[in-house]
Amino acid sequence: DAHLENLLSKAECTKLWTEKIMKQTEVLLQPNPNARIEEFVYEKLDRKAPSRMNNPELLGQYMIDAGNEFGPGTAYGNALIKCGETQKRIGAADRELIQTSAINFLTPLRNFIEGDYKTITKERKLLQNKRLDLDAAKTRLKKAKVAEAIWAEEVTKSEQEVRITQSEFDRQAEITRLLLEGISSTHAHHLRCLNDFVEAQMTYYAQCYQYMLDLQKQLGSFPSTFLSNNNQSSTTPVQSVSTPPVLASASASLPSVSNSIVASGLSELRSSSGSRKARVLYDYDAANSSELSLLADEVITVYSIPGMDSDWLMGERGNQKGKVPITYLELLN
Repeated sequence: DAHLENLLSKAECTKLWTEKIMKQTEVLLQPNPNARIEEFVYEKLDRKAPSRMNNPELLGQYMIDAGNEFGPGTAYGNALIKCGETQKRIGAADRELIQTSAINFLTPLRNFIEGDYKTITKERKLLQNKRLDLDAAKTRLKKAKVAEAIWAEEVTKSEQEVRITQSEFDRQAEITRLLLEGISSTHAHHLRCLNDFVEAQMTYYAQCYQYMLDLQKQLGSFPSTFLSNNNQSSTTPVQSVSTPPVLASASASLPSVSNSIVASGLSELRSSSGSRKARVLYDYDAANSSELSLLADEVITVYSIPGMDSDWLMGERGNQKGKVPITYLELLN
């Protein structure tokens, strides 16, 4: 009947897209095809795959080793070690994402393909066989009725066979229908699994963002004279990264201003002999006695003096004063 045909179509569609989503999720979580094949083989052998460093962990280890080689006391060596430690944290978060997604998302999808759908396929094949038996019985009855005058006994026998095969077909159709109607429950279950997968991804990306935010703040606290490239001014500090809107709440403590506002404010400050209040965005350690160390979120007074480098201002905090990098400041109205 039409209802059963619709259920069969829905089941086939569910199986097709579940397979595609499952395979592409595996590619997303483990882009290396050789590693996926290895994991598949170990899984079929019911053995645990050997533990290996993933790409972020490997990069992190290289950075840490290089930093130790260059010297943890040097600016570059120290920065490499900090970057390496962060990369290893990201690698650990990546492992956690893969493990959580495998348990909460991939396994239920695979169980449907290898379990429920195989049962549906088996019962559907039985139903097809019952239909063939019923068709054959009906054909024999039709032939017997044509020659009813000669073979009255054959007609009775054929009618009985049709009743039996019809009963068996109806019973098998009901079994198959009940299994197929379970597809709606499968969709509801897979929806819950999808929510778990999204939550795992959200946790992973939030962790990665927080790790990189912490690292950027640590690198930003290094003396700016050590952070320049050979072809840049030795007084150019590291610029801050912008905060993605989706995670703005995680970085509410980091005020941001547009380049145009900063430029206009600085231009106004330099053109006058007055001073302005400024909020400190990041911690800053003075590289020498001419500079002023800063603490994030404190408010200081800043002003410009003739002949001063355009990347710096003079800062005052009580009786203390010294040069401060402008990229660490947010000018206040």
